[in-house]
Amino acid sequence: MKEWQDRVLFIDAEALVIDKPAGLAVHPGPKTRESLEDHLDSLRFGFRRPPLPVHRLDRDTSGCLLLARNPKAHRAFAGAFAEGRVQKLYLAVVERGFAQGAEGLIDLPLLKRSSRERGWRMVVAQDGRPARTRWKVIAATPPRALLVFIPETGRTHQVRVHAAYGLDAPIVGDPVYGSGAEPMLLHALALRVPREGKPPVEARAPVPSAFAVAGFADAGI
Repeated sequence: MKEWQDRVLFIDAEALVIDKPAGLAVHPGPKTRESLEDHLDSLRFGFRRPPLPVHRLDRDTSGCLLLARNPKAHRAFAGAFAEGRVQKLYLAVVERGFAQGAEGLIDLPLLKRSSRERGWRMVVAQDGRPARTRWKVIAATPPRALLVFIPETGRTHQVRVHAAYGLDAPIVGDPVYGSGAEPMLLHALALRVPREGKPPVEARAPVPSAFAVAGFADAGI
C-alpha cells in the first residue's frame, strides 16, 4: 500500500517507525471506528507476521510511532520505554505568547481521574505518578507560540497536561485540556531508541502542513 510506504521513517529487521497521521487511533476503543490495528497487515513489508505497536500516540497526535517486527524486539523496545531510555521530541503550537528562546522544566505529578460527567482525564495531583517535561520556545507570534517538548517520563497525556497546567498554555485544538475548536497541533517530531549491539532506532517525522497553516513551521529545528 503506497500510502503506508510513503509514511515509513525507519525500517530494518527489528523495527519500523511510521509517521502516524493525526486522526487515526493506535488501538481500537468503544468510540473508535478505525485504528492502526486495521492497517497492520499492510505494514508487514515482506514479513510473515504484522508488526506490533510498542507505544501509543493519542488519536489527534501525528508523528513518530515505533512498531516491533518480531516478539523479541517488542520486548526489548518495551523495556527501553519502561526504563526511560527512549528519547522523544514533540512539537506543539500553544495558546499563549512567550519570549523567544524561553525554556524550562515542568515537574508535576499526574493522576488519572474519572467522573460520570466528563469521563476520564489526567490531572495534576501530589499523589500522582512523577512526570517531568522539558520545554523550549522555538518561535513566538503572539498570542501563540511554537514549542518543543522533551518528556523525561512517559505518562498518559503528559505533554498536553503539562502544557495546559504547567505553562498555562493549552495546545491549540486540544479537545480535553484546551478549546478543541480546531485540529490539535501536537506532533511527535523525533524518536531515538537505543539497542544493545546495534545502532539506535532513529527517526524524524516531517512537520505537518497544519503547522504552516497556523503560521508556524519547524523553524529550522
